[in-house]
Amino acid sequence: MLKSIQGWLGISESAPAVEQSPLRDLVNALDRLEPSRAQFLARFAYLLGRVARADEHVSDEETKTMERLLAEHGGLPAEQAMLVVSIAKSTHAMFGVSADFAITQEFTDAASYEERLALARCLFAVAASDARISTAEEAEVHRITNQLRIERQLRRLAASDIVGSTAATGKANAERDGHRAARCDRKARRR
Repeated sequence: MLKSIQGWLGISESAPAVEQSPLRDLVNALDRLEPSRAQFLARFAYLLGRVARADEHVSDEETKTMERLLAEHGGLPAEQAMLVVSIAKSTHAMFGVSADFAITQEFTDAASYEERLALARCLFAVAASDARISTAEEAEVHRITNQLRIERQLRRLAASDIVGSTAATGKANAERDGHRAARCDRKARRR
């Protein structure tokens, strides 16, 4: 198993030490799983962490939501989900934007469309978990979902599923409601 993980990370036994991969710790935490499943969950957790950290602060609510989502979608025990989320948060803090594109692209290439859509819902859930969605979080979710190649209509549905089912009343809701009201006013004036 270690050799397969080393192969995935691009490390051979005879190769000199290379720069640490952003997902190495995550993959090692998931060592008991099949390597492709461990990679999937590591990327999933990393992308959740990207949204949580978008506003420069990861709240306790965001952390708990990430842990719950990873346990639900990854089939991990709570303790392992907590460890993976902790490592994902620190991995993002260490590697930041330098790894964002590559990890998102790897997830996109490896995941089915349904898995990418499920991730989009989870991204919105993390953003809405502390009862508001900041502009930075919303922008990060949109960057990720664009990179995941999720159609705009489905992205809106994913957002409305989550935001509509939470107590999130932040700027995203106010802006959306304001835009809807303005559209209704314009339509009424045209008639």
